[in-house]
Amino acid sequence: MGKTKVLIVGGTGYIGRRIVKESLAEGHITYVLQRPEIGLDIEKLQMLLSFKKQGARLVEASFSDHRSLVEAVKLVDVVICTMSGVHFRSHNILLQLKLVSGYIRFLPSEFGMDPARMGDAIEPGRVTFDEKMVVRRAIEDSKIPFTYVCGCCFAAYFVPNLSQLATLTPPKDKLFIYGDGNAKAVFMDEDDIATYTVKAINDPRTLNKTVYLRPPENVLSQTQLVDIWEKLSGKNLEKISISKEDFLASMKGTIRKRNGFYFYFLLLNYFKLLIYLTLKIRLDLGQIDPLTNYLMVNYHYLTVLP
Repeated sequence: MGKTKVLIVGGTGYIGRRIVKESLAEGHITYVLQRPEIGLDIEKLQMLLSFKKQGARLVEASFSDHRSLVEAVKLVDVVICTMSGVHFRSHNILLQLKLVSGYIRFLPSEFGMDPARMGDAIEPGRVTFDEKMVVRRAIEDSKIPFTYVCGCCFAAYFVPNLSQLATLTPPKDKLFIYGDGNAKAVFMDEDDIATYTVKAINDPRTLNKTVYLRPPENVLSQTQLVDIWEKLSGKNLEKISISKEDFLASMKGTIRKRNGFYFYFLLLNYFKLLIYLTLKIRLDLGQIDPLTNYLMVNYHYLTVLP
């Protein structure tokens, strides 16, 4: 399979840095957008320079400079945008570049829950899905070749903490069980998300398709997450149940950004996130590369065991 020229937008971000690493590992000619707006952010600059040492090519462009973006996109075959949802307008700018650049595929910033299946979502998190659907409609109306990668929860945010709010590490004595604790979701290691994203860009079967990341062993409920942790740690935790109504009440008065994070916990623990997976899907990760291994949730527990 030939190597591809790839431009990664948002390469210093949480998922973006992993996709840069994976693209380089696969031997692709990897460009990383360097925005002048990073200013004095020394950590981002050092990360970009480390990518350069590993073989990436830095290309300077700004969303406020249309011409610079055009020139950046002209260099590549595939554009992967990993900027967070608040930057959805930036996606729209990239979409306009199709008129002059002719790149062959666009992967917008998705990677989590499928916005096309979240039409019944409630505020405050609803706005995130609505914004992503604006991007999708613009992509498809413009006839731009695309691949959407989605269908999972970031494991590092939901697994080691047993899906507890306000912490990323395991509770020591007690924990909250949301609802009955039996609603299931898909958990995926962030490095594995990057791996399958990069593998998808050259697979003709993923063209104009949605790739759902759902490793069978990582389809779990909160109760199952807790059971696995208790077996590994040898410690039983006190469990306190919280109803959906009490959870929603606790969100009142919190700032919008915090509410968005609460919203994902609401979806994860009170609604059946996997209902849409019973429908006819378009492509599963096992169809992309059945020989590629992925990390199971136990890995995230082992890293935080005392």
